[in-house]
Amino acid sequence: MIVVMKPGAPRKDTRTVIGKIRELGYTPHTIYGKTRNVIGAIGDERGKFVLHSLESLPGVERVVPILKPYKLASREVKPEPTEIRLAPGVSVGGKKLLVIAGPCSVESEQQMVETANAVKAAGAHVLRGGAFKPRTSPYAFQGLEERGLKILRKAGDRAGMPVVTEVMNPMDVDLVARYSDILQVGARNVQNFSLLKRIGKSKRPILLKRGMMTTITEFLMSAEYCLSEGSRQVILCERGIRTFEDATRNTLDLSAVPVLKERTHLPIIVDPSHGTGHSQYVKPMSCASVAAGADGLMIEVHPTPEKALSDGPQSLTFEKFAELMAVLKPFVAAAGRTI
Repeated sequence: MIVVMKPGAPRKDTRTVIGKIRELGYTPHTIYGKTRNVIGAIGDERGKFVLHSLESLPGVERVVPILKPYKLASREVKPEPTEIRLAPGVSVGGKKLLVIAGPCSVESEQQMVETANAVKAAGAHVLRGGAFKPRTSPYAFQGLEERGLKILRKAGDRAGMPVVTEVMNPMDVDLVARYSDILQVGARNVQNFSLLKRIGKSKRPILLKRGMMTTITEFLMSAEYCLSEGSRQVILCERGIRTFEDATRNTLDLSAVPVLKERTHLPIIVDPSHGTGHSQYVKPMSCASVAAGADGLMIEVHPTPEKALSDGPQSLTFEKFAELMAVLKPFVAAAGRTI
């Protein structure tokens, strides 16, 4: 259920409603809107009709059932899009297109500092790099772990950029949060519910990648796990799904962007690097992502892709990334955004 407060309802009325929701055995989640506030009452669906009694409280306009299984992520709770502030002057979900760029893996300090300076100069806003790497093969490069986190943080600070990296283990959330501005949940962990619940308690923005076999409803239910634990800063990332097609690494499902825009208030970005697996397809799919309405892009960039320890074939060189940023400008303008 959601409790819709009247426009201009005093804070004491909101506090009264929150207290009553707790008394009835539900968990309140307050969402502050531009004109009015909404309080989600999350809990056992079987007895939810008792919440209708809240309509008699001062300041309450109406009590409405949430029809979607994902309650806090739905537009029923928050009709207007959510804009998430990532750092001073950097946000996602607003008019400005967010661009995240960097290598798949943190390999060395020189690699990360060079990359950070190059992508910042080309117009990127957030630096990415993996310190913990979930790999299909146990013999593949698994990441530099805490050493990699320190290198990523240092490179981001030198370039004046916030950083994002993946968390794989619930026990590592606090460690990664010490170094990273944004915590990423990778495609393989999108239904690791212990991780989602733990990361939802953190104070960091969360970048949630869609799983290779995850439906849109399942994707939003994963976001719901984070939101239900108190997070209000969840970014969705479409990165391709597994189909019968083998010409690309994955099938980049750009139809997911308008579908998600219709169903959720959360911002949605696209990762065309993982979505295609080939660097030559990143540019056209980036342009198509912007045209589809994406709030941002996540691009893999490496100083020497042919020497990369992971995902070299899908990584852009510094020169190719700068070309991409220039090519994007008319598409961004046509979409009514800035970059």
